[in-house]
Amino acid sequence: MRGAVSLMAALLILGCTHVEAARAQPVVDAPAGSLRGEALAGVDVYRGVPYALPPSGWRRWRPPAEIPRWRGTRDASRFGPACHQPVGRSTSIYAAAEDPVMSEDCLFLNVWTPQGASKAPVFVWIHGGALVGGASNETTYDAARMAASQGMVVVSINYRLGVLGYMAHPELSVESRRNVSGNYGLLDQIAALKWVEANIAAFGGDPDNVTIAGESAGGLSVMYLMAAPQARGLFDRAIAQSAYMISTSELRSSRYGDPPAEGVGYWVQGVVGAENLAAMRAMDPQALTMAAAGAGFTPRGTIDGDVLPEELVTIFDRGEQAPVPLLAGFNAGEIRSLRALAPAEPADAAAYEGEIRARYGELAEAFLALYPSSDIPGSILATPRDGLYGWTAERLVRRQTRLGQPAFLYYFDHGYPAADDAGLHAFHAAELPYVFGTADRTPPRWPAIPDTAVEHDLSAAMMAYWGSFARDGAPKAPDQPDWPAYGSTRSYMAFEQGPVVRERLMPGMYELHEAVVCRRRVAGGVPWTFNFGVISPPLPPAAPACP
Repeated sequence: MRGAVSLMAALLILGCTHVEAARAQPVVDAPAGSLRGEALAGVDVYRGVPYALPPSGWRRWRPPAEIPRWRGTRDASRFGPACHQPVGRSTSIYAAAEDPVMSEDCLFLNVWTPQGASKAPVFVWIHGGALVGGASNETTYDAARMAASQGMVVVSINYRLGVLGYMAHPELSVESRRNVSGNYGLLDQIAALKWVEANIAAFGGDPDNVTIAGESAGGLSVMYLMAAPQARGLFDRAIAQSAYMISTSELRSSRYGDPPAEGVGYWVQGVVGAENLAAMRAMDPQALTMAAAGAGFTPRGTIDGDVLPEELVTIFDRGEQAPVPLLAGFNAGEIRSLRALAPAEPADAAAYEGEIRARYGELAEAFLALYPSSDIPGSILATPRDGLYGWTAERLVRRQTRLGQPAFLYYFDHGYPAADDAGLHAFHAAELPYVFGTADRTPPRWPAIPDTAVEHDLSAAMMAYWGSFARDGAPKAPDQPDWPAYGSTRSYMAFEQGPVVRERLMPGMYELHEAVVCRRRVAGGVPWTFNFGVISPPLPPAAPACP
């Protein structure tokens, strides 16, 4: 193998994440307080670092509060609890071996820093999980190899989830000086970034060189942070992996068919059997979480004119998002592991074409050219993939390019035997072990990644591209092709058996879904969420403002 690729292969083979260096436990004295971490091979790690006060009791459904400097030296050798989320036996490939330890006292972050680092780039990771589940301590996100190989400080964060993180309610709005509610999980993320700004220099990081990154709901969170005025200036670059720019509920109105967020809060109060907000605050947090999720509460940001001023599509159209370099992309098999997002297949080609023509009108022929009746199973999977993830990724790089910012598009289309044999080629989140170098640390039901030179080289290349983008905004990897900006040629990087530069990803895909969303925006009353293809509502008529 070559250069950095050979080094990364050696790290993967040796499993250096768990090899303790022969030196004393590291101690750092940050403005937040003194911490004692753990020394690994070339990396110091500080786990379970609190960045805000516990949001429990009367602080439940309140913005995060700054934690005072603690006395003494805090043990930072173990992860903190996860935030409350639904649990239970699951056969999902994403399920951990055991349910997480959970608490409302969950606003923790973790720091991996190269030993001797000084003014190193900072990479802040926001986990996925549909804003319902997940945690910063998942083994796939172990950042020791990334930090060591890329010479950067990596931070992973927890944030409130589900009903505890995203419920709005009229009584909560009355409590707020700004007369708003909801978005608590997003406010947690902003608080974590403020903590990074104030403290990361003590760990060898550069607070003026911060990249935010996330996958799935983490990618959605990256877009929220790019749109949120309160997050402006807290980061310098952004990475959005498999993000989805769906419509967002408004606090007290309903322009696009989503119910008002405060009304949803009243509905939650009813389904959990609480008399008022005080009774909801007195409920057991896990019981509340399970009851709301079981009733169908779907966490999402809230357009409140404060934390989120407008719909994401509108903010990005106006050029009001953070003017930062961006890297974004999606996976070929997103829906293969998310079958709940795929509608039932029509009985035959005639039924499929009939549904599409009835729903898409004069755009039906363009739709059928992209998603033909000759391959109904493939088209059923490709439609929500592109309507959610593909359109979003290309829209993001187009809008950042229009702002004059470098923007880089990728398409992860890498397969390996265990995944392909299971019908999971390039599935949702399949790129994560390659980005973090954690092929040996995936969940128990995850298709096993083989220990081969091809896999090691791809992981080393992706880690280098992500690391160099975080370092200076230009994704590069040793002995690999330069990654051109999207620009006027619509260039992108395809990750297949290795990285390959290509142009014009899926011609017509972006244009079709942009036209669909545009018509829904102009007409009003119809959201853009998961309602594409044979489950799309009838398309509103053409509008002059739409392509």
